[in-house]
Amino acid sequence: MLKRTPLFETHQQLGARLVEFGGWEMPIHYTSIMDEHHAVRNFAGVFDICHMGEVGVSGSGAASFLNQVLTNDIAKLSVGEGQYSLMCNHSGGVIDDLYIYKIGVENYLLIINASRIDVDVSWLLEESQTLKGTDTVITDLSEKLGAIAIQGPATAKFIDHCVDSFDRAPSGLKKNQITQGQFAEESVYLARTGYTGEDGFELVAPVGTIGEIWNRALNLGGIHGLKPAGLGARDTLRTEVCYPLYGHELDEQKTPIEAGLGFFVNLDKGPFNGRDVLVRQKTQGVNRSCIAFKMTDKSAPPRPHYSVWSDGQKVGEVVSGTQSPSLNLGIGMAYVPPDLIQPGTSIEIEIRGKLFKAEIVKKPIYRKAS
Repeated sequence: MLKRTPLFETHQQLGARLVEFGGWEMPIHYTSIMDEHHAVRNFAGVFDICHMGEVGVSGSGAASFLNQVLTNDIAKLSVGEGQYSLMCNHSGGVIDDLYIYKIGVENYLLIINASRIDVDVSWLLEESQTLKGTDTVITDLSEKLGAIAIQGPATAKFIDHCVDSFDRAPSGLKKNQITQGQFAEESVYLARTGYTGEDGFELVAPVGTIGEIWNRALNLGGIHGLKPAGLGARDTLRTEVCYPLYGHELDEQKTPIEAGLGFFVNLDKGPFNGRDVLVRQKTQGVNRSCIAFKMTDKSAPPRPHYSVWSDGQKVGEVVSGTQSPSLNLGIGMAYVPPDLIQPGTSIEIEIRGKLFKAEIVKKPIYRKAS
């Protein structure tokens, strides 16, 4: 039995095409992936992300605990700020990638991937037992909270009116900042972040109010070009800007250094899970790296698990691939040996039994015109 978000009936009423995604029945699109992708790039789109998990970590030991289990440096956060981080096992493999917000002096909110909720919570509870004598409370809030993402250049024009009141105007937030608000006398959070490469916000609220917030956003944003958008556009948008997806670019056998996410690994903050492995990879190099590529031959879109070839040898595998609506060509990401990572390097992608030429490019693949 597939899980359903609080917005499931809303998606049905909007005529969404629903598919299975990580154990959830979710909208892949409402009109078309192309239409929704361009709406987000040019105007705005609203996504159901209620399937994602929320975890609270609080107490006097919360900061030191989180710095032990996450790669980024929690000490850099002031109240009202967030950061992207990765949770690694002791071998440096990625258990999950996530966003963490400091919502109080000793209070943090983690936004985690839907398919990793049970794994993440179990790992956090297990790791907390190793820090004896510290006051750290871990609470899985995933059943109580829902979330939507409103993304696109027009979002700031109406975001302030999507809730009843707020501590700070959402439109005045900087990237990765978060504010608390009220909707129907319930506490909600609004963070200026997203997964599309566009300006935007993620709203976290009790499951009983998320449908009303969705409807208000659609009503307010309609005159600014806002459309409901599904997982299809979410994937094309994030692939164009090379944002990783757990289970593709990341898993427990791949490290942040191999994935090209070293910027979010603070090796100077002191001991943390996987640090020794990551230090070694940083100083001695890795055996594989995640690169971006675009097709130079006309072909069907590249897809995950397609083979990557160079000089007649199979050298890697595509982990994400799609047809880019913005660029009108095939794009993707793949793991290849380190001698092939230089932008401009020619490779070939095996698509339906035939080899098609592609070129390694600098990330992100798509850059907005200035």
